[in-house]
Order: sequence, then structure tokens, then C-alpha cells
Amino acid sequence: MNSQYRTKVFVYKKRDLKEADRIFIVFSYDFGKLEIFAKAIRKINSKLKSGIDIFFLSEIEFVQGRKNTLTDAILIDKFPNITKSPEKFLIARKIAKILDNFIVGQENDHKIFNLIQETFEKLNNYTLDPRRYTLIYLSFVWNFFAILGYQPQLYNCAHCHNKLLDENNLFFSYKEGGILCYNCGKIKQLNKINPDTIKILRTILNQNWNVLSKLKINIEIQKELNNISKNYYLFLLASHSFKKI
Repeated sequence: MNSQYRTKVFVYKKRDLKEADRIFIVFSYDFGKLEIFAKAIRKINSKLKSGIDIFFLSEIEFVQGRKNTLTDAILIDKFPNITKSPEKFLIARKIAKILDNFIVGQENDHKIFNLIQETFEKLNNYTLDPRRYTLIYLSFVWNFFAILGYQPQLYNCAHCHNKLLDENNLFFSYKEGGILCYNCGKIKQLNKINPDTIKILRTILNQNWNVLSKLKINIEIQKELNNISKNYYLFLLASHSFKKI
């Protein structure tokens, strides 16, 4: 006998099947990643279509079987301002790509679910210079990796473990997973990291959004922050030691 469940979900991917069916890829509060089959949901008279779609936060009911079949969908929040802004929508798609790349198994994690919800609420509600929406994305990226167990070491050298003292002569190592002191970084021939970039990373991982949203970040620091974030993401994605959830 098939079991029936209700749970909150965030929809981060969808694909169409046949003439009117659809598969939703969701991260759920109770079960982690799920594929939900929605029969005939693309028909005009479907009663389910208003309750679930891409980047929706919904409460759903589904029957577990060979396919997880959707039987009910109640909208909680569709974050309307995100779809109205090309810049915000681009950030939403980048977050969805990270979820798709790193979340594989069906294992619940309330911290990840809460991080997704909080991130999309910020992206929807904050009215900032569009260039600064990237901070919301970067805040998600680093805190997501921290939840997965890949929080970078930012206060002690990631190689020798000594306390970082001279912040003008520090380096970032993707392989070591954090900041290296002058002696360790020089031996490994790494590029220096700006002390302001380190401060921003610390603020991000302290989840102090009120401070982060008010920071004045010049172009060079923004560029370095973007590069370090991108390269750390790519390193983890390519790493053979990375254990996907």
C-alpha cells in the first residue's frame, strides 16, 4: 500500500513530460530532495498549478510509490519580486544550480531548508543596488558550504593552524580549505588575499546580514570576492573527496 505524506518544499527545478505532465525537483523540509510527479498540471483547469511552480515555497501532499505523485499543493510564498527583476531572477537560477549540483540523496536537512527560505525572502524583499544582489548569492554560497561541512578556516592558518596575525600578508588556498599565513602561503606560491575580503567572508559566515548589506565594497574587492567564491565552488564540485548529500 502506498503511503501519503505532507511537507513543505522549495521548488528549484522543473521539466515537462508528455502533453500536460510535469516533474518538480524540490528540497523538502522532511525528506530532503524529492522528485514530484504532477499529472496533467499544465492543463488550464488543473487545481494544482496555482500551488506549485519554480521558485515557489509550497506545502504539498504526495503519494509515495514508483513515482512520488502530487495530490495537493498549497502556496506559501511565490516570491513575486524575484520574477519581476532580471537581476534577482538570475541570482535565483544560480542558487538553483548549486542545489542541483550538490544535493543528490534523499536526506533531510532543516538548516539547508531554512537557509534557502531565508535567502529567497531576502532576495524578494530587499531593494538594493542590483549590483549588490550578488551579496545575497554569496551569503547563500558560503553558508551552504558551511552546512555541508566545508566552512573555510578564516581565523587560523588552514595549514599550520597558527593564529592569523598579519592580515596584510595572507593567502587563500582552495585545497587547504581556507586562509594560509604568510610562511605557508609563500611556500605554496599562492596569491595574496586582501584583508577586506577576509572581513567580508567572516561577516558572511557570521550571518550578520544587517552589517553585510551596509558595507561599502569597492570594485577590486568585489572582483576578488567573486573569484574566490567561484573557484572554491568549482574546487568542491570537482573534488573526488566531496561527499554529496
